[in-house]
Amino acid sequence: MIVLHTTIAIVLVILLIIRFKVDPIISLVLASLYLGLASGIGFGKAVDAITGGFGDIMAKIGLLIGFGVLMGALLHAMGAFKTMVEALVRLVPPGRLPYALAMALATIFPSIYVDVQVVLAAPVARSSAPFVGTRGLPFLAGALGTGIFCGYVFVIPGLAAISVAGLLKVPLGTYLLYGIVIGPLTALVTVWLFGRLLAMGWWKAERDEEQSEALVESEQADEQVPAERRPSLLLSLLPIVVPLLMIAFGAFAELLDFSNDLIAFIGDANVALFLGLVGAYVMARRFIGTAATNDAFADGLHTTGEILLVTGIGGSLGAVIKATGLAKVLGGLFSVNHSAPIVLSILLAWVIAAVLHLAIGSVSVAAITAAGIVAPILGSIQVAPVVVGLAIASGSLFALQVNSNFFWMFKSLLGLSTQGSLKTMTTVTTIASIVSLPLTMAAAVIA
Repeated sequence: MIVLHTTIAIVLVILLIIRFKVDPIISLVLASLYLGLASGIGFGKAVDAITGGFGDIMAKIGLLIGFGVLMGALLHAMGAFKTMVEALVRLVPPGRLPYALAMALATIFPSIYVDVQVVLAAPVARSSAPFVGTRGLPFLAGALGTGIFCGYVFVIPGLAAISVAGLLKVPLGTYLLYGIVIGPLTALVTVWLFGRLLAMGWWKAERDEEQSEALVESEQADEQVPAERRPSLLLSLLPIVVPLLMIAFGAFAELLDFSNDLIAFIGDANVALFLGLVGAYVMARRFIGTAATNDAFADGLHTTGEILLVTGIGGSLGAVIKATGLAKVLGGLFSVNHSAPIVLSILLAWVIAAVLHLAIGSVSVAAITAAGIVAPILGSIQVAPVVVGLAIASGSLFALQVNSNFFWMFKSLLGLSTQGSLKTMTTVTTIASIVSLPLTMAAAVIA
């Protein structure tokens, strides 16, 4: 019955969000309450699990999410992301631009805030498309979507990456060591495969491209921060690159056994991202002034609240599942023999995340919810938690499509039809999800 009630709770989340258009926050709380009561753990324990799960995940990653979103808002306000992408266009040969764009989005500045990324990168992708060739627009659009979401789910400080690592209690440094390989490699292979697909006649410009008012407005807004008032490329990169280097240094120090209290402090993700936030704040005060900086900070705080609630309640659902004793039930599925659990666990995590994404339409909510579902069984299976996290990240990429707000923003900003968006955004996320699955299985060998 526990498995049945858990299935009903998950279906309830999906139906509330998709069929009845209920906000994910309310849907996740209602599902958590249903599961807690229907499984028989009682009113008090159900509430304790919900509040305790929320508190636990907030203690682990609440500050990281807040610092990351605020930093992204400040960098956006001062035009720093635009400076980075324009430099990329100048430095990279046109034929290699899709690969460079995907790699930069997945590594140098992974997606803390995906809406900001697409708003900033889309106009540059459109303006540089003619230099890439007749299929330049779809090629760059696909590369843009690939890079944004590979960074988002695999590379710290991508929001989904931080959330999954936190829910599964995977050290961020450990997740980064694996994700910084799997994410960019997935992006490169996906862009190459998508390029081959375009070469075979996948794209029909007359049906797949169109103009829109949102596109015109975004191109006008993109000029609001003049080039002379933006920070230099080096300054633009510092708030993002320095925290990544600090986290990586701490991870390698621990791995090679030369860490100490000072190194652990420097490599702590909270400290690293706070330093990045302070750097972005100082830069914003210098380049756009106090008033504009405060406005950007306020916008970031508004966004942070919703993200924190969704993330925390994802932790609540996981806590309720744990309280029901589902771990023992599902753990029995992996006790048939010694070798099967690794592959089955990876596939289970991938399928759960993929199905949730197909139904819900949000990469982050799918990843968070899947991590909450899988977390309670980690102690019962023979696979490293980081590999399970990577499998969830891989599955959560699967087939971003029309039930995603990002899909429609992507469509408008890049000047694509709905069909064209399906041929780019949906296609590349499907390819990336499938490509990253065997890479995750390979990681299980060394994890």
